[in-house]
Amino acid sequence: MSAEHLDVLIIGAGLSGVGAAYHLIKRCPGKRFAILEGRATLGGTWDLFRYPGIRSDSDMFTLGYNFKPWTNPLAIADGPSIRSYIEETARENAIQDKIRFQHKVLKADWCSERATWTLQVQRGDEAEPIKLSCQHLLMCTGYYRYEAGYTPEFKGREQFEGEFIHPQLWPENFDYSGKNVVVIGSGATAVTLVPAMTDKAKHVTMLQRSPTYVVSLPQSDPISIFLRRFLPETWVYRLARTRNVAIQMIFYTLAKAWPSLVRKVLLGLAKRELGADFDMRHFSPSYKPWDERVCAVPNGDLFKVLREGKASVVTEHIDGFTAKGIRLKTGEELPADVIISATGLELQLFGGMQVAVDGVPFDAAKSMGYRGIMLRDLPNAAVVLGYTNASWTLKADLSSEYFCRVINHMDATGMRQCTPRDSARQVKDAPFLDLASGYIKRAADKIPTQGDRAPWKLYQNYLLDLALLRYGKVEDAYLVFSSPQVGEPTEAATAV
Repeated sequence: MSAEHLDVLIIGAGLSGVGAAYHLIKRCPGKRFAILEGRATLGGTWDLFRYPGIRSDSDMFTLGYNFKPWTNPLAIADGPSIRSYIEETARENAIQDKIRFQHKVLKADWCSERATWTLQVQRGDEAEPIKLSCQHLLMCTGYYRYEAGYTPEFKGREQFEGEFIHPQLWPENFDYSGKNVVVIGSGATAVTLVPAMTDKAKHVTMLQRSPTYVVSLPQSDPISIFLRRFLPETWVYRLARTRNVAIQMIFYTLAKAWPSLVRKVLLGLAKRELGADFDMRHFSPSYKPWDERVCAVPNGDLFKVLREGKASVVTEHIDGFTAKGIRLKTGEELPADVIISATGLELQLFGGMQVAVDGVPFDAAKSMGYRGIMLRDLPNAAVVLGYTNASWTLKADLSSEYFCRVINHMDATGMRQCTPRDSARQVKDAPFLDLASGYIKRAADKIPTQGDRAPWKLYQNYLLDLALLRYGKVEDAYLVFSSPQVGEPTEAATAV
């Protein structure tokens, strides 16, 4: 039996995948496509993560889609609300019917002779994988491994008599009432968990090896709430989105240009929240702002529980676990009934699938990102990723729009294959992400590089990307289009 063939296959039914489907429907209406989702439900990150307090770490006016207004009063939203927003988007645009759940892609192999991707897909519990083929592959699988997060090796962990949990695998209906909880970590997950768990825990301690910049943001947007009384929802959304994009860009630009000034402001704001007597070494990182991500807490909830004594912060290295808690390098022991390892993610591209080009395994680490969307020498494929210095969906929307433009350009010019090339290897390598975060350092040998010039350089600038990806030319000296005929052994490539 021949493999079912579609024009486009989207991998992943999370925030990016559902958004990509919308853009495909609107911009490439004649294309036959399906979304392959390995899990039984849509939502991606916002369905997978179920730990207490799960929420967005940026405002929903920019994390929301560019085509669907966020109407919830909360600007920083909880996980279930975001999941409902994704589900509503899928229903409203008949995307739900395009999703094939429990379809996990094991392997994707590109054939240059036929200009076709062939996928091996595990469907539910069936013994044998099925095959699907397509001309274009749109990978919306995110950048981390869903099966498990990153957990360091802790000496003596097997001695600990309490509960040990990674937030990515939160137990359903877990009861932590009256227990001493220690959250290891200082990133977005930790600063979310600590205030959320003080509702029932006896005490919550955030144990960090080093501090993070934390800033308080209002959970609701009073300006948008006021404007909704007079203006259409779409106008209110556009105004808030434009304003918040501008604020994010200005903040990031200032942090890079005048890091000492921005550091002073951030620490001053934190001190005002925490009180004059608080030991500010717990919120005074050694690195510059935006060398790692800045954490946002809605209405200063983390600072509030610290002021009230419901939670505390300890900045120290771990020596090992004991039966009743954690022993620090200082010799002090932190008592714990529950230890939560909010120690980060394991980066993973392509959702863990094996990717090959003409039977040769494709090594992403030896490739280079093209416009932050495609990869050098990988034909007819896009990898949808978001920003690190702004909301994820800002870049994800632009990426999907751009790939639709590429598809339409190929149809208009009669081309069947499109591949970013740098045959002369004149573009110099640089790290793909300009962050010093641990999860990025750990994955340095797994992710592609970026280049030292456009269109290989990743600028992390929404306005620049908006101009280039939505309105700029599709053709350039590096994007190679061709139309191989079945049986042709080589690519008759023409650089446009």
